Amino acid sequence: MKIEKLIPIPYLVLCAMIITGCNKTQLNQKPNILLICVDDLRPELKSFGADYISSPNIDKLADKGVSFQKHFVNAPSCGPSRYTLLTGQYGPAHNNALFQRAKKIAQGAAIDPSMPEWFRTHGYTTISVGKVSHHPGGRGGADWNDDTIIEIPKAWDKHLMPIAEWEHPRGMMHGLAHGEIRIKSSDMDIFQTIEGDDNIYPDGAITDEALKQIRELTTIKENPFFLAIGIIKPHLPFGAPKSYFDRYEGVELPSIEHPHKPEGRTTWHGSGEFKQYNRWGKNANSDTVFADEVRRHYAACVSYADAQVGKILAELKRTGADKNTIVVLWGDHGWHLGEHAIWGKHSLFEESLHSPLIIHYPGMKRNGSKTDAIVETLDIFPTLCDLTEVEVPKFAHGVSLKEILEYPNRTGHPAVAYKNEVSTIRTATHRMTLHKDGFTELYDHTTAEKETKNVADKYPELVEELKTVLEAKMNNSTNATQQ
Repeated sequence: MKIEKLIPIPYLVLCAMIITGCNKTQLNQKPNILLICVDDLRPELKSFGADYISSPNIDKLADKGVSFQKHFVNAPSCGPSRYTLLTGQYGPAHNNALFQRAKKIAQGAAIDPSMPEWFRTHGYTTISVGKVSHHPGGRGGADWNDDTIIEIPKAWDKHLMPIAEWEHPRGMMHGLAHGEIRIKSSDMDIFQTIEGDDNIYPDGAITDEALKQIRELTTIKENPFFLAIGIIKPHLPFGAPKSYFDRYEGVELPSIEHPHKPEGRTTWHGSGEFKQYNRWGKNANSDTVFADEVRRHYAACVSYADAQVGKILAELKRTGADKNTIVVLWGDHGWHLGEHAIWGKHSLFEESLHSPLIIHYPGMKRNGSKTDAIVETLDIFPTLCDLTEVEVPKFAHGVSLKEILEYPNRTGHPAVAYKNEVSTIRTATHRMTLHKDGFTELYDHTTAEKETKNVADKYPELVEELKTVLEAKMNNSTNATQQ
């Protein structure tokens, strides 16, 4: 006798209804969102044209998605850059931008919702792990762990920051191996590599918590999730397990492009953030051996960060959630490694503003494509709304990149960035930087000189044209900050 004849027909019908119902729920559920933020990440990856960097996991994601080869952030510093990502608006040019926004909310001001809040009100479970906003964990206070001072109010169902042996989120932010915390910058080495596994540095604990959250979110499955994970390295100081540093032993590094301090007026600075650390009395601009040591340690941190990305994506796939999850990998800004004699960010040169952006979503048809369309960080918010069929907010200053994801050969749009009293605009061929007193820098990216030769005097009509476009876009910034 066949086994199915022993099973009552109503039971089979009930099973079929349950299975059909489950499938219907899964099919109708909006896509999840996994946003991976990597601090101080240059677009110096194999998927972005660099041969010597070991970044297999990010490159694998690029092979599945579309990599934006000319993505530019809106500010060359962690706080204001993350402000634009998380609000979809131009904003203040300083690191306390999100805390200032939170203060206005507390005072009763009508402030447009942040990106995670927007998705939360549209049925998403929102969770952040690590450095997503400027402060890892999204809190203020002396050690960045005060639950009464929230960096982005109403944004997250949970905003998590494991601290392991680093005592508090502030300790994690600039932590080195085995719980070393930055107390006096000059006493902390600029770079370090120690034998051990990934958890001897802070990002190991962040990744472990991220994996835990993926498991919980994919087990519950009540709502689609918006999970944002912030990896700290390769932020200063450069510290990574020795196994990652060893990857660069004997590797020939490319020469530093235009390594000299620029002539004339620019946004050049003296690399103060870099120089605050112990450098053993060495100058990376004159000591080529030391410069290469710094670059190898930075590269080791990139490979370490890449390994964390790999673990996150592997867990997403293991749970099966990858089949219905949009993945975005975003670098919060670039980083000079000696270009223009700068070691750090904070300038309005290309090296500070150019960062990786990779987007993958289930069912996309342009897997592994690269696009040279000029885009900016502001575009991520409306793009995620478009891909999830969530209403695109009218207050967002960016534009959806869905069309470029479908047709990577499409053109983009000028990208704007700013700091203090200077702003800049990047087109497919030029960068124009405008100082508050009217002084302009114009660089031609179709020439070998690129951003080493100011040609503003030769092309006054182009300068005026770009000023008009820049000022029109920056008016949105003024309107946003006056809210």
